[in-house]
Amino acid sequence: MGNRLSKIATRTGDDGSTGLGDGSRVGKDSLRIQALGDVDELNSQLGVLLCEVLPERLRQELLTIQHDLFDLGGELCIPGFTMMGEQHVLRLDRMLAHYNADLPPLKEFILPGGSRPAALAHVCRTVCRRAERSVVMLDKEETLNPPARQYLNRLSDLCFVLSRVLNREAGGSDVLWEKDRKRDEA
Repeated sequence: MGNRLSKIATRTGDDGSTGLGDGSRVGKDSLRIQALGDVDELNSQLGVLLCEVLPERLRQELLTIQHDLFDLGGELCIPGFTMMGEQHVLRLDRMLAHYNADLPPLKEFILPGGSRPAALAHVCRTVCRRAERSVVMLDKEETLNPPARQYLNRLSDLCFVLSRVLNREAGGSDVLWEKDRKRDEA
């Protein structure tokens, strides 16, 4: 790592460009930087979720996911470089199976909410979906490593499942969408 972050304010981006990990420069509005920024925002949202009281196993798994997202950011930062593999996706598949095993089947859509940790997991889910869309758009322009896209798809599913788990941890349940609710007539 050396002195990689020895100088934060370089002023080299004042012209609207930014440096990639391979030394090349691209516009800050490029699809690659959009995808990188969305993955970074997702990682930050997971950091906010980690500020909540969580079961220790889940806390450790979310920390691992944060490291994975940093690896994904590294992959996005260096064109042609890969860090994400099938093992990353399989780990999320195992987590999904574990956390989904005891949840009752859904008969209605659920609203984002319930407990604060569950609501934050829903925010992570929506930011993850945006990051996934950005990676898909970039992949149409420049071929990417398939596990990068797959990882984000699984992670958004996991965030949804975790929101349900966290509502139960807090002693509550899913907030169900009421399709046939009475609406006030204005």
